[in-house]
Amino acid sequence: MDLIVNFTPTGMIPTRQMTPHVPITAEEIVEDIHKAIDIGITMVHLHAREADTGKTSYKAEVYGKIIEGIRSFSKDLIICVSLSGRNTTEFEKRSEVLQLDGDLKPDMGSLTLSSLNFNRIASINSPDMIHSLATEMKSRGILAELEAFDNGMINYARYLERKGILEPPHYFNLLLGNIACAQADLLHVGIMIRDLPANSYWSLAGIGDFQLMMNSIAVVSGGGVRVGLEDNIFFDKARKKLATNADLLRRIHRLAEASERKIMPPATLRKLLNLRPGNGSYGRIFDNKPAAPTSAPRTDGGNPKQPSTPGEKL
Repeated sequence: MDLIVNFTPTGMIPTRQMTPHVPITAEEIVEDIHKAIDIGITMVHLHAREADTGKTSYKAEVYGKIIEGIRSFSKDLIICVSLSGRNTTEFEKRSEVLQLDGDLKPDMGSLTLSSLNFNRIASINSPDMIHSLATEMKSRGILAELEAFDNGMINYARYLERKGILEPPHYFNLLLGNIACAQADLLHVGIMIRDLPANSYWSLAGIGDFQLMMNSIAVVSGGGVRVGLEDNIFFDKARKKLATNADLLRRIHRLAEASERKIMPPATLRKLLNLRPGNGSYGRIFDNKPAAPTSAPRTDGGNPKQPSTPGEKL
């Protein structure tokens, strides 16, 4: 399969004090994405910032400016918006961007599948919040970008699928190396991939110094990559060279070329994920069929049978 490149240009943490290369304003974010498309990406995972303060923004108006800018030169790039609970806890604020419509409608929205601790801050995602965001996305025709930091979150995704809250095909970001979650090693990676629901597509992300390692494993093992300044502002492990987003993307292209993998175009992933074709038609096509049982065969060569989630009340 061709390589999914999920570009994460900004995130919530990098500031201009940390690196001059992080895009902050809508115009800067759009320009970095324009460069990224020229290099070659499949999708973009967006965080919005307030132009005057640089702080994270949940506002649909701010996201709308970014999406409008992107679609002025790319009509089919898959756009995912962040619904993070790290700085915003109210459902109305976290879901505001999902109300955008027409040419501003996002194709996907991020859904972190549990609460978790980072090294200095928590991201709060209660079961009620996860259910509400997933239900709102489904009602709006927007696909959840499933963020899993450990196996428990994957188990929870399978539970939500059995309840009919999530529908396959799924797209997962598997994020490794956070201090309080799955660590960036082959054992953790392998177990997380093994436990994915049937009909799942996935990309690996490494937090901080682990970005290159996880991206490299993904390239050679047939998965996708999540890459950008959101996850690591440095180009090297010694932290002597600050990266640009273009630096990080060009390195992924070199790895892909060495592994004889082509970059997946957005149109291909749209078909795989039942997304609308772009060019004025955005979001997810839900078929409203019952969710596949967890014992269904994996479509990506994984274990032929998956057990029920331990501890679930049936």
